[in-house]
Amino acid sequence: MVTRAGRGLLLAGLALLAGGCAMLAPAPPQDQSNICEIFREQPEWYDYARDSQEKWGSPIATQMAFVQRESSFRSHVRPPRERFLWIFPGSRPSSAYGYAQAQDPVWGEYEADAGSLFARRTHMKHATDFIGWYNARTHRQLGISLHNPEHLYLAYHEGAGGYRRGTYRRKPRVMQAARQVSAQASRYQSQLASCEAEFRCRRFYQFWPFCRA
Repeated sequence: MVTRAGRGLLLAGLALLAGGCAMLAPAPPQDQSNICEIFREQPEWYDYARDSQEKWGSPIATQMAFVQRESSFRSHVRPPRERFLWIFPGSRPSSAYGYAQAQDPVWGEYEADAGSLFARRTHMKHATDFIGWYNARTHRQLGISLHNPEHLYLAYHEGAGGYRRGTYRRKPRVMQAARQVSAQASRYQSQLASCEAEFRCRRFYQFWPFCRA
């Protein structure tokens, strides 16, 4: 039987472990308006996003625009807690967590369908793969083009059922966010065209012309 003191030590240890993981996570990029600078700070993120693009078809620029909008590249972010009597912290409005702000139910679907038990919402590799998977599913279910980030984001936010019902039409902030995601994806795509070669060819075993395909 675990004593009250033992439970306290266990909870404290878990809290320290979680805090340590957050401290070890990469800091958000300083210039989030430029995808070239983002990838120069975190070149592995390019690899993750490109792997997701090749696997699911969702463009790198779209993936990164989603992450920027959802979490501002903060690995462990959650929705702020609601307030009880304007003072006391209450529950969170949703279970959204991590770079992609994936909620518990759909993250479970992703793990069962395409991820693994070791996938983490706080790791960019899994966050970009999740976004690619989700957008590919949206394309299959709703017929939205993988090159239409505005409506992909609306479906990402509202879910397939909500998108079909047009729930976003009653949510001006969601529609505005989707337009902003689309504009950001367009900027990222234009910027990436000027610098992508340096990320494709940065490793010693990558050499022209194969890494520039």
